[in-house]
Amino acid sequence: MGLTSNKVLVLTIVLAAALFVATVWVWPRLARRSWRSVGGRVGLLLATQLALLASLGIGANQAFGFYAGWADLFGRETEQGVVVDHSSGAGGGGPLQVLSTSPVPGVTGSGPRTAGRIQQVAIVGRGSRLASPAYVYLPPEYFQPRYRTRTFPAAVVLTGYPGTAQALVNRLNYPRTAQELAKDGRMQPMILVMLRPTVAPPRDTECVDVPGGPRTETFFAEDLPQAVLAHYRVGRRPGSWGVIGDSTGGYCALKLAMRHPDVYTAGAGLSPYYRAPIDPTTGDLFHGDRKLRDRADLWWLLKHAPAPDTSLLVTSSRVGEHNYRDTLRFIGRVKATGRTRISSIILDSGGHNFNTWRREIPPALQWISGRLGDR
Repeated sequence: MGLTSNKVLVLTIVLAAALFVATVWVWPRLARRSWRSVGGRVGLLLATQLALLASLGIGANQAFGFYAGWADLFGRETEQGVVVDHSSGAGGGGPLQVLSTSPVPGVTGSGPRTAGRIQQVAIVGRGSRLASPAYVYLPPEYFQPRYRTRTFPAAVVLTGYPGTAQALVNRLNYPRTAQELAKDGRMQPMILVMLRPTVAPPRDTECVDVPGGPRTETFFAEDLPQAVLAHYRVGRRPGSWGVIGDSTGGYCALKLAMRHPDVYTAGAGLSPYYRAPIDPTTGDLFHGDRKLRDRADLWWLLKHAPAPDTSLLVTSSRVGEHNYRDTLRFIGRVKATGRTRISSIILDSGGHNFNTWRREIPPALQWISGRLGDR
């Protein structure tokens, strides 16, 4: 049973409840002062608390998508996603391979023309030599005969760190929200490419091309759009692509839009930060390369680099978010450029969590849809 399985959650809850009942039932028998009785009381209390913490931890992981599996939890995912290029001949595979197709969770409909579809895919980067799983949401219009010659705008959707791509589908409800908004006429039909920025697990590369390491920025700026364009009917001209993410994914979204406006004409950061951190999860991202460090610092880019012709959206909360003051300062800095466009969503209160982002995703999708063109 996997870490995100409902059976595991139910099992831990039942175990915690059983241990609690056993503790209450057996406690009078362990009331003596002998070392066996004391040891029994300590053991029961410890076992009950561990089971309770385990059930709470697994429940929180189910709600927020911190870890995808046991190997991810215990840090056993150590191999980088290095791939071999495939030939384009009859026996070769493309840069994007569809692994499975499923309905959109929470959407009623008998087929793809009315309910859309989600495809689980594997994306291989020919430039970065990185590979990543992802989920692609195709709206109902994609399958309808009257749209058979139409290309669709696309948005890359990124999780935080460590995050799971599945949480974007099942917890943050991006596909269902996009379909409901399009059905109500509040946004245009769009293709969503959902994945986590951790394409070289377990390392948090902050969407940086690490010297001698994973070339994550190259993967998102070049390989990913090329792979999607080769497989789906997505607009090829500037203005067809956007990127949105939360937390680490929010930082990546802003940086990709600022550094690659020719690819991403709009970037939305939900609860983002504005400078790549250096900590045990990232390791040494820059290897003493000051230019590389500066290019990963959004404050430096705003001050020293030419203002990009792109649109940015940032979100925060007056109470509950640590980035509130930085976000207001970032808005002011972007406005001062006179070229880069900036919008914001500021909530009265809201923490750094899924509940807050679920409140921000509908208006953020509407915003990004309004800035992408149907080419």
